[in-house]
Amino acid sequence: MSRNKGPRDDRWYLNLMAPNTKGPKFAWLDPTSIYINGEAFHDLLDALVADLKGVSCDVVGGLDAMGFVLGSALATRLGIGFLPIRNAGKLCVDTDKVSFSNYSGRTQDMEMRLPAFAKGTKVLLADQWVETGGTMDGAIRLVERQGGQVVAMAAVAIEENAAPDGYRKKYRCVSGVVQGSRWQAECNAQKLSSFASYRPELVFPAIR
Repeated sequence: MSRNKGPRDDRWYLNLMAPNTKGPKFAWLDPTSIYINGEAFHDLLDALVADLKGVSCDVVGGLDAMGFVLGSALATRLGIGFLPIRNAGKLCVDTDKVSFSNYSGRTQDMEMRLPAFAKGTKVLLADQWVETGGTMDGAIRLVERQGGQVVAMAAVAIEENAAPDGYRKKYRCVSGVVQGSRWQAECNAQKLSSFASYRPELVFPAIR
Protein backbone atom coordinates (compact mmCIF):
# COMPACT_ATOMS: atom_id res chain seq x y z
CA MET A 1 0.00 0.00 0.00
CA SER A 2 1.43 3.39 -0.98
CA ARG A 3 1.96 6.14 1.56
CA ASN A 4 -0.31 9.18 1.68
CA LYS A 5 2.04 11.84 0.35
CA GLY A 6 0.17 14.67 2.01
CA PRO A 7 -0.69 18.02 0.41
CA ARG A 8 1.81 19.43 -2.06
CA ASP A 9 2.90 22.14 0.40
CA ASP A 10 3.52 19.68 3.26
CA ARG A 11 4.97 16.46 1.86
CA TRP A 12 6.00 13.80 4.38
CA TYR A 13 9.55 13.40 3.07
CA LEU A 14 10.56 16.93 4.10
CA ASN A 15 10.57 15.67 7.70
CA LEU A 16 13.50 13.42 6.80
CA MET A 17 15.96 16.28 6.25
CA ALA A 18 18.75 16.07 8.82
CA PRO A 19 20.08 18.92 10.96
CA ASN A 20 23.72 19.96 10.82
CA THR A 21 25.68 18.21 13.59
CA LYS A 22 29.17 19.36 12.55
CA GLY A 23 29.26 23.11 13.16
CA PRO A 24 29.23 26.42 11.28
CA LYS A 25 31.64 25.41 8.51
CA PHE A 26 28.93 23.19 7.04
CA ALA A 27 25.49 23.80 5.55
CA TRP A 28 22.76 24.12 8.15
CA LEU A 29 20.99 20.92 7.13
CA ASP A 30 21.42 17.79 5.01
CA PRO A 31 18.70 16.94 2.49
CA THR A 32 20.61 13.87 1.25
CA SER A 33 18.70 11.87 3.84
CA ILE A 34 15.76 12.10 1.43
CA TYR A 35 17.77 10.42 -1.33
CA ILE A 36 18.64 7.25 0.58
CA ASN A 37 14.98 6.48 1.24
CA GLY A 38 13.66 5.23 -2.10
CA GLU A 39 10.04 6.12 -1.42
CA ALA A 40 10.97 9.63 -0.34
CA PHE A 41 13.29 10.23 -3.28
CA HIS A 42 10.75 9.05 -5.83
CA ASP A 43 7.96 11.09 -4.23
CA LEU A 44 10.18 14.18 -4.40
CA LEU A 45 10.92 13.51 -8.07
CA ASP A 46 7.20 13.00 -8.77
CA ALA A 47 6.49 16.43 -7.30
CA LEU A 48 9.25 18.20 -9.22
CA VAL A 49 8.35 16.58 -12.54
CA ALA A 50 4.70 17.52 -12.03
CA ASP A 51 5.66 21.11 -11.27
CA LEU A 52 7.80 21.21 -14.44
CA LYS A 53 4.84 20.30 -16.64
CA GLY A 54 4.83 22.49 -19.74
CA VAL A 55 8.56 23.32 -19.51
CA SER A 56 10.49 22.38 -22.64
CA CYS A 57 14.16 21.60 -22.00
CA ASP A 58 16.89 19.70 -23.82
CA VAL A 59 19.31 18.90 -21.02
CA VAL A 60 19.62 19.08 -17.23
CA GLY A 61 22.69 20.88 -15.90
CA GLY A 62 23.57 19.58 -12.44
CA LEU A 63 25.78 21.66 -10.12
CA ASP A 64 28.72 20.02 -8.37
CA ALA A 65 28.32 18.07 -6.28
CA MET A 66 24.91 17.29 -4.80
CA GLY A 67 23.13 18.77 -7.81
CA PHE A 68 24.46 15.73 -9.65
CA VAL A 69 22.14 13.48 -7.63
CA LEU A 70 18.95 15.45 -8.17
CA GLY A 71 19.86 16.55 -11.69
CA SER A 72 20.68 13.13 -13.09
CA ALA A 73 17.53 11.66 -11.57
CA LEU A 74 15.42 14.42 -13.11
CA ALA A 75 17.11 13.96 -16.48
CA THR A 76 16.23 10.26 -16.39
CA ARG A 77 12.62 11.01 -15.49
CA LEU A 78 12.35 13.66 -18.22
CA GLY A 79 14.05 11.49 -20.84
CA ILE A 80 16.79 14.00 -21.63
CA GLY A 81 20.56 14.25 -21.16
CA PHE A 82 22.56 15.33 -18.13
CA LEU A 83 25.41 17.86 -18.11
CA PRO A 84 27.66 18.05 -15.01
CA ILE A 85 28.75 21.59 -14.14
CA ARG A 86 31.84 20.95 -12.08
CA ASN A 87 34.10 22.54 -9.54
CA ALA A 88 37.24 23.75 -11.33
CA GLY A 89 40.04 21.32 -12.06
CA LYS A 90 37.91 18.18 -12.38
CA LEU A 91 37.38 17.87 -16.14
CA CYS A 92 39.96 16.40 -18.54
CA VAL A 93 38.64 18.26 -21.60
CA ASP A 94 38.65 21.90 -22.70
CA THR A 95 36.50 23.99 -20.39
CA ASP A 96 35.05 27.42 -19.78
CA LYS A 97 35.42 28.71 -16.20
CA VAL A 98 33.75 31.33 -14.00
CA SER A 99 34.21 32.51 -10.42
CA PHE A 100 31.31 32.77 -8.00
CA SER A 101 30.63 33.35 -4.31
CA ASN A 102 29.01 30.37 -2.56
CA TYR A 103 26.58 30.29 0.37
CA SER A 104 29.42 30.74 2.89
CA GLY A 105 30.76 33.81 1.07
CA ARG A 106 33.82 31.95 -0.20
CA THR A 107 34.92 32.58 -3.78
CA GLN A 108 35.15 29.43 -5.90
CA ASP A 109 35.54 28.51 -9.57
CA MET A 110 33.28 26.23 -11.59
CA GLU A 111 33.64 24.97 -15.11
CA MET A 112 31.75 23.35 -17.96
CA ARG A 113 33.06 21.37 -20.91
CA LEU A 114 33.68 23.41 -24.07
CA PRO A 115 31.69 22.99 -26.17
CA ALA A 116 28.88 21.44 -24.13
CA PHE A 117 25.90 21.86 -26.46
CA ALA A 118 24.63 23.60 -29.58
CA LYS A 119 23.57 27.24 -29.40
CA GLY A 120 19.92 27.58 -28.46
CA THR A 121 19.93 24.51 -26.18
CA LYS A 122 17.35 24.86 -23.39
CA VAL A 123 18.78 24.00 -19.99
CA LEU A 124 17.16 23.06 -16.69
CA LEU A 125 19.59 23.78 -13.84
CA ALA A 126 19.45 21.55 -10.77
CA ASP A 127 21.06 21.89 -7.37
CA GLN A 128 20.29 20.48 -3.96
CA TRP A 129 19.66 23.81 -2.25
CA VAL A 130 19.60 27.43 -3.43
CA GLU A 131 20.55 29.66 -0.50
CA THR A 132 22.21 32.88 -1.66
CA GLY A 133 22.02 32.10 -5.38
CA GLY A 134 25.74 32.60 -6.00
CA THR A 135 26.40 29.09 -7.29
CA MET A 136 23.41 29.30 -9.63
CA ASP A 137 24.70 32.61 -10.93
CA GLY A 138 27.95 30.95 -11.97
CA ALA A 139 26.08 28.15 -13.74
CA ILE A 140 23.81 30.60 -15.57
CA ARG A 141 26.80 32.52 -16.86
CA LEU A 142 28.47 29.34 -18.12
CA VAL A 143 25.33 28.23 -19.95
CA GLU A 144 24.68 31.62 -21.51
CA ARG A 145 28.30 32.08 -22.62
CA GLN A 146 27.90 29.01 -24.81
CA GLY A 147 24.63 30.27 -26.28
CA GLY A 148 22.40 28.11 -24.10
CA GLN A 149 19.11 29.26 -22.62
CA VAL A 150 18.29 28.61 -18.97
CA VAL A 151 14.57 27.87 -18.85
CA ALA A 152 14.06 26.48 -15.35
CA MET A 153 15.64 25.61 -12.00
CA ALA A 154 14.96 22.72 -9.66
CA ALA A 155 16.07 22.08 -6.08
CA VAL A 156 14.96 20.50 -2.84
CA ALA A 157 14.51 24.05 -1.56
CA ILE A 158 15.01 27.59 -2.80
CA GLU A 159 15.27 30.18 -0.05
CA GLU A 160 13.65 33.60 -0.32
CA ASN A 161 16.13 36.46 -0.62
CA ALA A 162 17.25 38.88 -3.32
CA ALA A 163 19.00 36.55 -5.78
CA PRO A 164 16.61 33.57 -5.65
CA ASP A 165 13.63 35.95 -5.82
CA GLY A 166 15.14 37.36 -9.00
CA TYR A 167 15.45 33.87 -10.45
CA ARG A 168 11.79 33.18 -9.72
CA LYS A 169 10.82 36.22 -11.77
CA LYS A 170 12.91 35.12 -14.74
CA TYR A 171 12.69 31.30 -14.79
CA ARG A 172 10.32 28.51 -13.82
CA CYS A 173 11.62 27.56 -10.38
CA VAL A 174 10.42 24.34 -8.75
CA SER A 175 11.37 22.84 -5.42
CA GLY A 176 10.29 20.22 -2.93
CA VAL A 177 9.63 23.06 -0.50
CA VAL A 178 6.69 25.07 -1.82
CA GLN A 179 6.52 28.86 -1.51
CA GLY A 180 3.94 30.06 0.98
CA SER A 181 4.26 26.93 3.12
CA ARG A 182 5.52 26.76 6.68
CA TRP A 183 8.47 24.77 5.28
CA GLN A 184 9.45 27.79 3.18
CA ALA A 185 9.29 30.09 6.20
CA GLU A 186 11.41 27.67 8.24
CA CYS A 187 13.93 27.28 5.42
CA ASN A 188 14.27 31.05 5.21
CA ALA A 189 14.95 31.09 8.96
CA GLN A 190 17.32 28.11 8.50
CA LYS A 191 15.79 26.03 11.26
CA LEU A 192 13.17 23.33 10.77
CA SER A 193 10.70 22.43 13.52
CA SER A 194 11.08 18.80 12.39
CA PHE A 195 14.63 18.81 13.76
CA ALA A 196 13.16 18.38 17.25
CA SER A 197 11.89 14.90 16.39
CA TYR A 198 14.45 13.88 13.79
CA ARG A 199 16.04 10.44 14.20
CA PRO A 200 18.32 8.83 11.60
CA GLU A 201 16.28 5.61 11.79
CA LEU A 202 13.33 7.45 10.21
CA VAL A 203 15.33 7.61 6.99
CA PHE A 204 16.34 3.97 6.72
CA PRO A 205 14.83 2.26 3.66
CA ALA A 206 12.64 -0.79 4.23
CA ILE A 207 14.53 -4.10 4.24
CA ARG A 208 12.92 -6.78 2.12
